[in-house]
Amino acid sequence: MKRGRLRVMLGAAPGVGKTYAMLEEGARLQSEGRDVVVAVVETHGRAATSALLDGLEVLPRVEVAHRGVALDEMDLDGVLARAPELALVDELAHTNAPGSRHAKRWEDVTTLLDAGIDVISTVNIQHIASLNDVVQQITGVPQRETIPDAVLRDADQVELVDLAPQALRDRLSQGVVYPAARVDAALSNYFRLGNLTALRELALLWLADEVDSALRAYRAEHGISAPWEARERIVVALTGGPEGDTLLRRGARIAQRSGGGQLYAVHVTSPDGLARPGAGILAAQRALVETLGGTFHQLVAEQVPQALVEFARSVNATQLVIGVSRRGRLRALLGGAGTSQGVIRLAGDIDVHIVSHAQAGRIGLPKLNGALSVRRRIVGLIVAVAGLPLLTALLALFRSDQTITTDVLLFQLLVVVVALIGGIWPALVAAIAAGFFLDFFFLPPLYVVRIADPLHALALVIFVSVAALVSVVVDQAARRATVAARASAEAEVLVAVAGSVIRGGDALYVLVGRLREAFALASVQVRQGDEIAAASADPSIARDGDEETVLPLGEKAELVLRGRVLDASDRRVLGAFASQVEAALLQRRLTEEAEEARPIAEADRLRSALLAAVGHDLRRPLAAATASVTSLRSPDVRLSRADRAELLETADESLRALGTLVTDLLDVSRLQAGVLGVASRTVALDDVVGGALDELGLAPGDIQLELTRVAPVQADPVLLQRAVVNLLSNAMRYAPAGHPPVVATSELGDRVQLRVIDAGPGIPAERREDVFVPFQRLGDTDNTLGIGLGLALSKGFVEAMSGTLEPEDTPGGGLTMVIELPATTGRRP
Repeated sequence: MKRGRLRVMLGAAPGVGKTYAMLEEGARLQSEGRDVVVAVVETHGRAATSALLDGLEVLPRVEVAHRGVALDEMDLDGVLARAPELALVDELAHTNAPGSRHAKRWEDVTTLLDAGIDVISTVNIQHIASLNDVVQQITGVPQRETIPDAVLRDADQVELVDLAPQALRDRLSQGVVYPAARVDAALSNYFRLGNLTALRELALLWLADEVDSALRAYRAEHGISAPWEARERIVVALTGGPEGDTLLRRGARIAQRSGGGQLYAVHVTSPDGLARPGAGILAAQRALVETLGGTFHQLVAEQVPQALVEFARSVNATQLVIGVSRRGRLRALLGGAGTSQGVIRLAGDIDVHIVSHAQAGRIGLPKLNGALSVRRRIVGLIVAVAGLPLLTALLALFRSDQTITTDVLLFQLLVVVVALIGGIWPALVAAIAAGFFLDFFFLPPLYVVRIADPLHALALVIFVSVAALVSVVVDQAARRATVAARASAEAEVLVAVAGSVIRGGDALYVLVGRLREAFALASVQVRQGDEIAAASADPSIARDGDEETVLPLGEKAELVLRGRVLDASDRRVLGAFASQVEAALLQRRLTEEAEEARPIAEADRLRSALLAAVGHDLRRPLAAATASVTSLRSPDVRLSRADRAELLETADESLRALGTLVTDLLDVSRLQAGVLGVASRTVALDDVVGGALDELGLAPGDIQLELTRVAPVQADPVLLQRAVVNLLSNAMRYAPAGHPPVVATSELGDRVQLRVIDAGPGIPAERREDVFVPFQRLGDTDNTLGIGLGLALSKGFVEAMSGTLEPEDTPGGGLTMVIELPATTGRRP
């Protein structure tokens, strides 16, 4: 019998529409003439999903008794007896009731497939066994129902039912996914935007890996070696040098920009084990690769370029990143093509990035102590030594009395070429040697060194004079070029230095690093007294005989340089560096003074607000209490018993309001000073809520309680109750008639949340932080309702207990204040 085909609708989270898509596909296939039955489906009370069942044959379920409870499960035997072409089986990861034929529903599906029945099923990403721990880290919720990865990998077709995270939250807010009573807690816990985004990424990556595996199998089966750019794969070549960190980060950025690209790092070693890099550097780079989400590979090969390209093709790489060669120009000239040129030649259709790095791009100043480099002089000598014999041999073939003038001019040209290349000393050597060759091989008597004719002696003098003149011109041009390069480098350094200061921040470390690099020093320090304000060092440059140069600065500081002795030309640029270092020191001092003054300014602002608030709010209850007591004590006023009772009640209310105001002001002062006393212990949230309701005098009908069984929290019960009282007071003030505030609790991982929900006008997102500022009423001009300390105190109390207080939108409109506190290890009995 031909085995049935399994098709799975994969989703990132509940509510994305997996069951809906399954039923919709079943109805479509039935309309095409396929025999389709619904073996089991969970609509979760969703009307749109239930409506799709119309017109489909729904098989009855079987009841399984467990501990006196009847549980409905899919009737596997009934489906096998019905033997449809296609069965729709919802929730592939479902655990069957004890006593069923199989423990898991996916095992039932396997039986249906073995019977030749095609199956369409559904599953969420959190139920895949290999991703179970990752999902728990993201959501904080353990998943007990899982399916083996092999079940999903062996499916004939896996389709991702995708929905944007915000669209899913909107669907949840509209009550499409869960009943209204569960919406708020779901939005704040499992269905947070960050959770949904991470789960969606996980689902996309899992499916992409499956597609990638199928693509690799297809290419291997058909012998295809050329890369297919279905997905960017970046290979970074590591030499084991310090520039490897730069290359890896560049490769990671390329992979990230390409949208989920893969990163491979590869190091090729020689089979003889020679020229191995430091093990510490490679180990650090291996760790960096893993941090960046890539994989590290080590190869052994004779030909590095060929090994790199072959590895890139083996992983279907699209881009290869290598560093600029660290070889000098002479070594590159004498040593032939390097690794980078070899890779470019062999890469073919693989893109090659040659990346510069710190080892190849440091800012340095050219030396002024020579016009031409040693390399040019050596090359000039080589041209002279090799060119003169070759030219002599060539001219000797055509030697005659009529060619002597041409011979002299050609030797003269060679001397000029040597002068242009190597300067004065190679040119003088070439001129003397050329005179010898002319006299020995071309002037009679031949093969004898003799200057019998004065004209020959004059010719030799002209040779030497021309060589000297040309070499002087070349030397001057080279000197001017060096001076220009020096000026350009100085300008580049000074622009970088000025930019470091202009950009602000702490530019001192940037300046010190630039200074050390510019002059190739072993170390640079800025000392202020006994303290080191900034330092930069390169141990690889340090030598035993390094000189120490000390340059006094302002701000009672000094600049200490260790390394080579700086010449006069270096001192000019050093002076510019010193000026900028002084400016940076001054900038740092002013910044520190500004930071020190900031708390003072904040305290002055609070003090001014406090005085302004106290000027009105303290006077009002004090005046009322004073007037009541004065009336009671006045002998001229006859008061009835009711009048006296009213005056006493007024005085009592005013004094209590005054006491609350003074307590709040003292608490604000303690919070600002960081001396608030917190006596944390294990507290049950329902006890705190009950105490807050009693303090406010709220009856059961005034508030709606949705207190679930949660772990106790670690908090100060007095401060926590005061915070809840403040939040409830605000909620009662703004809740519309007929919509009492809601107090709800929930638990997520090791955190417990208490939510105070109202359906009032809410607060605009851009003003939410303002509600926690002391003496802030958000434009409320009703001064009878306090001085704007309630929410500021509540936030301070909660944060002092290692918790958070955050405002959120209430689904449908309003404000939800969420207190989140750490849970204790044990649960309340």
